[in-house]
Amino acid sequence: MSAMFKLVGKPAPRHDAWAKAKGDQLYSDDFTMPGMLYGKALRSKYPAAIIKSIDTSKAKALPGVHAVLTAKDVPMNVEISKFGQMKDVGGGFEGLYKVLADGKVRFKGEAIALVAAETEELAEEACRLIEVDYEVQPGVFDPEEALKPGAYIVSSDEGENESNLIMESHINKGDVEKAFAEADVIVENEYRVPPVDHAYLETEGGVAWVDDNGVITMRVGTQVLEHYRTIAKVMGLPQNKVRNMSVPMGGGFGGKEDITVETFLCLLANATKRPVKMVWSREESLEVHSKRHPEILRYKTAATKDGKITAQKVEIIMDGGGYKLLTGWVQMYSTVNAPGCYNIPNVKVDSYSALTNNTPSSANRGFGCCQANFASELQMDELAAKLGMSPLEIRLKNCLRNGDEICTGFIPQGHIALEEIAKKAWEGLEATGPKPDYVDGKKIGRGLAIGMMSYGRLTFMHDSSRVGLRIELDGSVTLRAGVPDLGGGQASVLCQIVAEELGIPMEKVHPYIMDTHLTPLCGTTTATRQLYMSGNAALVTVKVLKERIIKKAAEMLDAKPEEVQLINEKACLINNPLKSVPFVQVVGALSNDGVELFHEGQFNAPFTDVPNLHDMKGRIWPDFTYSAHAVEVAVDEETGKFEVRKVVLCYDVGKAINKNSCEGQLEGGCVYNQGYVTENMGWENGITKARSFAEYLIPTAVDAPEIETIMVESGGGLGPYGAKGVGEPADNSIAPAIVNAIYDAVGVRLKEMPVTPEKLLKAIQEKNK
Repeated sequence: MSAMFKLVGKPAPRHDAWAKAKGDQLYSDDFTMPGMLYGKALRSKYPAAIIKSIDTSKAKALPGVHAVLTAKDVPMNVEISKFGQMKDVGGGFEGLYKVLADGKVRFKGEAIALVAAETEELAEEACRLIEVDYEVQPGVFDPEEALKPGAYIVSSDEGENESNLIMESHINKGDVEKAFAEADVIVENEYRVPPVDHAYLETEGGVAWVDDNGVITMRVGTQVLEHYRTIAKVMGLPQNKVRNMSVPMGGGFGGKEDITVETFLCLLANATKRPVKMVWSREESLEVHSKRHPEILRYKTAATKDGKITAQKVEIIMDGGGYKLLTGWVQMYSTVNAPGCYNIPNVKVDSYSALTNNTPSSANRGFGCCQANFASELQMDELAAKLGMSPLEIRLKNCLRNGDEICTGFIPQGHIALEEIAKKAWEGLEATGPKPDYVDGKKIGRGLAIGMMSYGRLTFMHDSSRVGLRIELDGSVTLRAGVPDLGGGQASVLCQIVAEELGIPMEKVHPYIMDTHLTPLCGTTTATRQLYMSGNAALVTVKVLKERIIKKAAEMLDAKPEEVQLINEKACLINNPLKSVPFVQVVGALSNDGVELFHEGQFNAPFTDVPNLHDMKGRIWPDFTYSAHAVEVAVDEETGKFEVRKVVLCYDVGKAINKNSCEGQLEGGCVYNQGYVTENMGWENGITKARSFAEYLIPTAVDAPEIETIMVESGGGLGPYGAKGVGEPADNSIAPAIVNAIYDAVGVRLKEMPVTPEKLLKAIQEKNK
């Protein structure tokens, strides 16, 4: 297969690699403009309160202050937390949230007022001069308490229910109660997972101005260019009067999927008619932007004595925080992924999400799958221990295989490689030698976890992507695509596909990306969808142009089109490569004939209807990527500290378009969710205690283990050339593998993250009593 490709499957350098390596790449904070003002937000001191009054007179009187805005200054003070989709799906998915708080404050740090001033210091001083009269409320900070009758209502605004329930979703397959009654073994446990931050290198920021045509224009790094439509609605403007000339991001991981600074900047720029810049501090970012959903997951699993799972019953309670944001969407992922990547004939899943007065929860890399994967993979090890089976054996006996249906009754169309990758990962770890009992006085343990995660968006969202190409007369190509680039090579891979198809060097394809006015909209860089969606769109588009080129080349070579190939900047005969014509000469001939050398193509994902949330059935996503992590840890039994010594990860990537990028995603995702095990926001009654990286500790290069990456290329994906997406699946199954390895080392199972030395030491001591 690899012999067919000249560029695809190779470790090609990205188009922006040198700029980033040399520090020449510009990000949101790098842009300045003449006459630019600085924006700041006044934020709530309390997680739950009623705003009785706001006095901005002192702030407005401060010299150098050009605007002070509150909720009454926002034309439409409610934003719709859309997912960048073209189709409005209804069903309670799109949550409303306020641009600026009025009435009830729902979480600590919620924005109440905006200021634009000549300097950052003046803007901060103006915020301090704004007087807010609060009536502090008791609030509610536990999702289970929030769902009880008589609980404090987080919101009672007009149009919202007098309830903290965001959404409930259910799966019912087979006869669970009958299976439990007939089971040889039943395992029942409760698991808890915490909020975690995205911890991207670049905080939220950008600049906005009103151009000569009255268009409010932004330079803001975002994962969702389509937010310009929502911002236009808030501003009371036509959509063509709001533009984002977006910029590459220094990390996103879902945290720049919701609107962050965009609306604030547009309001201030419109009010002052001057450029305005706003960049959040790290403390501000950690406190106020959305986190990964904390969840309580209760599992009851039935099996035969030989280890075949016959039923699984799961209850999930999700903490949505102060606003819905993307909770409804995330809940779909947790619900369907609750049974894990296993063929279970009888399944019942009941999921509930609640508003609380905690920091809002929304998208984070993995989007609800990682929470369910953590619980289901610990449950598998619990079942294995009870049956006296190995972690690998129990998984091989139950994992999905080609032709098996998932819990909604849908049979995945892509290749399912779980058996192969589980074996490869475990065998790769065992190849390092027999597991020692101790190394340097620390107890050694090994663990395994596997998983599945979708790539591509929910199919009932009717997703599409568009890419435009123009072949220049010198044989170079301009690629236009509104693809938000998070640093994962989302634009470069499109260039690689186009260059492969046209037989030209990758450096001759120049991407022009991320402009809502000038580039075709590709949809969001979320849900591991860009390679699948925009990669296929690029393939659809380039093939139209390729057909025109080959047809003309065939005329010039006196051959049939099927006898011609494009390679090494030439059109030549497949069976006689010496008979050729330069690519640029064919382009010139087409131009002389008046044939279009440009095309914009569109790729559509499968379209389905919104499922019945009370009995979810059928296809929910296009396809899945499957993961396996085998881990070795060392535990200090005297202190409870542990370290991850080695990881062997194995993924079926379908086809690695760019091997460097693919491997980088897999290893980066592994370390990202290594942090899921230990990171601690320190939430307490709606207050975030960890407000800097001195308190919120993420894995560093020192903590990163030795990682062996095994990529299986089955060609069984739905992306271009059989590729699967790996961006988000890269962080699946590492966290439970680590916790399972800790159990193997010291014989204690911690069912709640974060796993701190204090918790682990206490568990070890209690076990040894």
